[in-house]
Amino acid sequence: MPKRKAAIAVGGVAALGAAALLLPNANASQDKDQAAGAAGTVKTLKAADASNLSAHLQKALGDALAGSYYDGAKQQLVVNVVSGDKNVIVQAKKAGAAVRRVDNTTASLKAAARTLKTRATIPGTAWAIDPRTNKVAVTADSTVTGAKWDKLQSTVRSLGSGMATLKKSAGAFKTLVSGGDAIFSQVQGGGVRCSLGFNVTASDGTPAFLTAGHCGVAAKDWSDSQNGQPIATVDQATFPGNDFSLVKYNDATTQAPSEVNAGNGQTVQITQAADATVGETVFRMGSTTGLHNGQVTGLDATVNFQSETNPGGVDTVNGLIQTNVCAEAGDSGGSLFTQDGGAVGLTSGGSGDCTSGGETFFQPVTAALQATGATLGNGGNGGNGAGGQAGAGDQSGTAAPSASPGDNGAGNGAGDQSGTADPSATAGDQNGAGTGTGTGDQSGTGDGSSLNGSN
Repeated sequence: MPKRKAAIAVGGVAALGAAALLLPNANASQDKDQAAGAAGTVKTLKAADASNLSAHLQKALGDALAGSYYDGAKQQLVVNVVSGDKNVIVQAKKAGAAVRRVDNTTASLKAAARTLKTRATIPGTAWAIDPRTNKVAVTADSTVTGAKWDKLQSTVRSLGSGMATLKKSAGAFKTLVSGGDAIFSQVQGGGVRCSLGFNVTASDGTPAFLTAGHCGVAAKDWSDSQNGQPIATVDQATFPGNDFSLVKYNDATTQAPSEVNAGNGQTVQITQAADATVGETVFRMGSTTGLHNGQVTGLDATVNFQSETNPGGVDTVNGLIQTNVCAEAGDSGGSLFTQDGGAVGLTSGGSGDCTSGGETFFQPVTAALQATGATLGNGGNGGNGAGGQAGAGDQSGTAAPSASPGDNGAGNGAGDQSGTADPSATAGDQNGAGTGTGTGDQSGTGDGSSLNGSN
């Protein structure tokens, strides 16, 4: 089989707000040198540097901290410290963090979360510690009514005053498997559609990608077109508990670049796995809704999905990243990343849509890589991107002036089709869809944005 680029579809139209925020800085390098300043002076930090500082302080001070978050307006890391712990306050200030005195300790907040798990594991509920409020943020979706709602309310009240907040979500928490044009699988009873997260190299050196665990549990073989031949096979899949899958390309020469294509010739190189920080701005790419951005609102979130295989049962997933980024059906498994190229998460599920908004939860990439033994990158299989669109017919890749040779959106129709760069064409023009390799930067249906190797 000839060497080919990873051709996984990305559909939908990029949200203009997200594109405007991301594109001017795509491929821009981070300035890693921060002015040290005088001891105790709060440092001005980029989100990635704030995340690193947070991890450093957490390791050094442990549960003496009561959480931290990034203040994007001031570009500062804010660290919560329980009143009276002067030594911790001094160390945090010396490191360059802003210190805020709070009432609830990390231990007490974790105990509250355990109580919720014991008493209120109800389908349609979720909770995470919110360092900005120093409380456990509890959310119930629209299905939690009657006796279930009463039980949840009473459990939250039992935690004590000032320990937790409770709010209703307009939608229903669900895994976002169907409805997108991305990666496809045929199973008994119909088709399954998800989105690719990040290309990786498996521990045995073969090209692979990460996607949601519930996608990998639902189907074993995946194609880049709705009725096409499988191009990748699930190697590992975990759901519930966690929500990640490692899927290996069947062709060991598949080019699986560690980059995303945000459209119009702009690419973001994915250079590392990054831990999320509450308050930081993140970007989500999915096959249904394209590119959207928002903020991280919680870490180590627990979500109780209504089980799709056990009527009345619960599929609980722990350790998720909670955000206010929108998502819809078909976006499952898609990539959550930072402006400077950090791979943060894989879309798990949530409520709402990209019209009314909502909550979306993500499996941390760092945990998925550790569990599967995979590493980000293509393992030397080349640096050419791949993206795509679903459909039928012939498709030509269009090159933006700034696109490098090999930046390519690969479509998902029947048959392989070479993409040919047209100097006079504009990025985003598309004629039908096919499976393409070649030069040029190609986006999705209409004016959609595609991410190279990320959906």
